[in-house]
Amino acid sequence: MVSRRFLLSRVAALPALAATGAQAATSSFEAFMAEVASDARRAGISQSVLQRALTGIRPNEKVLELDRRQPEFTLTWEQYRDSRLSAQRIERGRQAFQANQALLDAIWQRYQVSPRVVVAVWGLETNYGGFTGTFNVIEALATLAWDGRRHDFFRGELMAALRILQAGDVTPERMRGSYAGAMGHPQFMPSSFERLAVDFDGDGRRDIWDNRADALASIANYLGRNGWRGDERWGREVLLPSGFDRGQAGRGTRRPLRDWVQAGVRASDGTPLPPLDMATSILLPGGAGGQAFAVYQNFNVIRRYNPSDYYALAVGLLSDLVA
Repeated sequence: MVSRRFLLSRVAALPALAATGAQAATSSFEAFMAEVASDARRAGISQSVLQRALTGIRPNEKVLELDRRQPEFTLTWEQYRDSRLSAQRIERGRQAFQANQALLDAIWQRYQVSPRVVVAVWGLETNYGGFTGTFNVIEALATLAWDGRRHDFFRGELMAALRILQAGDVTPERMRGSYAGAMGHPQFMPSSFERLAVDFDGDGRRDIWDNRADALASIANYLGRNGWRGDERWGREVLLPSGFDRGQAGRGTRRPLRDWVQAGVRASDGTPLPPLDMATSILLPGGAGGQAFAVYQNFNVIRRYNPSDYYALAVGLLSDLVA
């Protein structure tokens, strides 16, 4: 069977088949979108919202290209760390923290999530709102639902995006984001927006695109709802004792911090760690001889935002540097 992606990719490459290929692909996409519109109407999406959101939507080949692009190499921890924790990002984070201190304090009072971690997530996701994505979210999600690797997932996200438009939180024109449909300053997928975005300033809309209060409070709500502990750190860099068994490293091994202290683990500045009972894992992201980290429950909460040890470590380290 000829795939929809094959038809799209051959339109420009084979002029003799261009008309046939384009016609088949367009017909397939239009039939798919008719099904989506029918399902949306049954779910309570008005015809006026559908008309405004779906008019002019076409398969976006750039979205498919980005969805299938394989990285040329895997970044080492040191490469990832240095690219994410640049001097510019750290300085902009300090400025963002200071400029939004009153707002961050108010968010802390409501959600009990570290303001510096909120700023760090903001910094890694969109460079403090500097780049939130330019793709039409409806078109991107429709493209991936039609011919992406995870059809069902993206179809669900497309329906969630239409429900957001129906609720009036944002207009179709302003609903811009990444090629995969992640939106606004926090880069929420539509289903995450439905569950976790908040109207912090009380204006009746959950605006994570242009309202900084809503955007930052939504990050805090996301972390809080996933188990953030307000009285604990995310973790810290540590020094390991000579002869440390690398087999004990990894998120799968969790022991009370006091056990690691008794084994000779110290803070990176050489000071003793507090002998607490909090569950702790030791991570060696760069392997033996590289940096070592003791990470706590809040580290795992950060991973709920992005399930990568590198990402969670970068958020934690950036949070320590911005305030």
